[in-house]
Amino acid sequence: MAQARFRTMVVLLAPLIFGGCESTYYSTMESFGYHKRDILVDRVEDAMESQEEAKAEFENAFEKFSSVVSVPPSELQDTYESLNEAFEDSEAKAEQVSDRIDSVESVSQALFDEWSKEIDLIKDSGLRASSARQLKASVRQTNDLIRAMRLAESRMEPVLNTFRDYVLYLKHNLNARAVASLKGELAGVEADVSSLITDMEASISKAKAFVSEME
Repeated sequence: MAQARFRTMVVLLAPLIFGGCESTYYSTMESFGYHKRDILVDRVEDAMESQEEAKAEFENAFEKFSSVVSVPPSELQDTYESLNEAFEDSEAKAEQVSDRIDSVESVSQALFDEWSKEIDLIKDSGLRASSARQLKASVRQTNDLIRAMRLAESRMEPVLNTFRDYVLYLKHNLNARAVASLKGELAGVEADVSSLITDMEASISKAKAFVSEME
């Protein structure tokens, strides 16, 4: 129930983010009892969800691209439309993944900047040193997660470029010869998709561990 209310608040206050007033957004959320740490966890969960959805879209798209070599000429138009739809779905999910990684990076920076400034206000040297160590560990853990997410993100663009090439080539050459010429390219695409899936799974695993530790 609390998570549902939180997500509702995020939706209602989203215009503040898109309007370039993220600091106002954080302040408003904190007035409702949702601090930057809570927002960070929620955004990591959103990024993880997007990566899982993107992973499924890329796997689905590759299956469709792989099957094109066995399609009879009479079905090429329908096949092209199906591939184009798969490509556009994959591209949309990739953009969503990038946006959500950006949001994780943004709130983590705001959180750590605030934490660092507040450490200076702690008068007790022992408590100040302990908080500084916790901050350092949290920065390291979050940066490790973001690096994993960015690595998976970087793998998407080459695959999307290849999918786009296939779609446009078929659009311009809806014939059996065009399909045959693409057959030799599948092995390379499969390797790229395999690397992408591996990196996305590693990133998703790190995100799950991060959320589990923060909750």
